[in-house]
Amino acid sequence: MSEPAPLQPINRTYVRHQGRTLSFFGGCDYFRLSSHPRVLSAIREGLDEFGLNVAASRKTTGNHALYLKLEKELAKFFGTESALLVNSGYVTSSVVAQALAGQSSHALIDERAHVALQDASLAFDCPVLKFKHRDPSSLAEAVKRCGIGARVVVLTDGMFAHDGSVAPLREYLKLLPRDALLLVDDAHGAGTLGKTGKGAVELEGIRRARVVQCVTLSKAFGVYGGAVIGPRKLRERMMEKSRLFIGSTPLPLPLAAGALAALDVMRRDKAMRRRLNTNSDRVKHALREAGLNLPDAPGPIIPLPPMNAKESSRLQRALLAAKIFPSFLKYPGGPAEGYFRFVISSEHTRAQLDALVRGLCSHTASH
Repeated sequence: MSEPAPLQPINRTYVRHQGRTLSFFGGCDYFRLSSHPRVLSAIREGLDEFGLNVAASRKTTGNHALYLKLEKELAKFFGTESALLVNSGYVTSSVVAQALAGQSSHALIDERAHVALQDASLAFDCPVLKFKHRDPSSLAEAVKRCGIGARVVVLTDGMFAHDGSVAPLREYLKLLPRDALLLVDDAHGAGTLGKTGKGAVELEGIRRARVVQCVTLSKAFGVYGGAVIGPRKLRERMMEKSRLFIGSTPLPLPLAAGALAALDVMRRDKAMRRRLNTNSDRVKHALREAGLNLPDAPGPIIPLPPMNAKESSRLQRALLAAKIFPSFLKYPGGPAEGYFRFVISSEHTRAQLDALVRGLCSHTASH
């Protein structure tokens, strides 16, 4: 199996590929905060002030005031009691599962959930049942199969990365038992969805009493690391029970400093989210007008249906002619044979967006 070709980023929206400068609509750096001057400055200053690494678990001598400050600001941003910082977004749900292992009788998971949630479901130490993708009636049937008195935990993405669709969290909570827990991997929704960027939980307008939200700092926030957003009691239990948390060294301190800066930028620059939505809506509207069938989804993601080899080659040529990097993916959750996916950012120019539309529409018109 061939590995993807290496890409050289040039600036916030361009890459160099095989000697050519191309507009880049890949990745998930939705606001391009990974190259924001304030974020980069905070990382450099953090490196000078704190060094790179605490070289110990936070349960021993590796706890640092900067981690506590970041957790406080994350809880404030998402409007919750507390947050727990972990090494990456991938392990957030597994940290929760290890902390709550044995408390649920069944784990119910969306059939197209991210592989991180699939791993986490096994750590709950109970039978795992799948329900149909974003289907409340299928979830209700799965709950019934668990039997009377079952203590269920439901695992789902908030916004699904393959097409930008959002789980119907409000409908899920209506049909779940009162003691059920809803675990939401909101890696792609955090920062991008909702009036203030609190993610799918905010977009769906649900209360957090039965919800645990897992987020990453590597996508909308542009840095690295992950966090579990929830009640203080859960934070304490994760620190005491999760082997992933107890046995690992936390993320480098300069990255924590960068994440703090990214949060501040996100709070202050409200126009950034408006630009993201405007850019996404512009492209989707133009493509639908041209006859492309796109999912009815709020996320800034443009997926194309799977194609045969001849069609894929034709589209790749059309995109390169428009100076667009042809972002073709084979990734869990998406079509097994691979597909083209384009991610819109707040920082793409109108000229870049129009070029993407032309490239995709020229392919559509040719067959």
